Amino acid sequence: MNLRYGSVIGLVILVLDVAAIIEILRGSMDRASKLLWVLLVLLFPLVGLIIYYFFGRK
Repeated sequence: MNLRYGSVIGLVILVLDVAAIIEILRGSMDRASKLLWVLLVLLFPLVGLIIYYFFGRK
């Protein structure tokens, strides 16, 4: 099977985004904060993920 590097990187980002969304939804934040973080991760997959892991986690 011949996978390109872009496909592998895209898959890794997708898996990390899903993991971050699950972590956000299971967290103890209020609903509005959860909604904003999920939207950020969904709208900006890589940047939103990085911002969440640096600033959103407690």
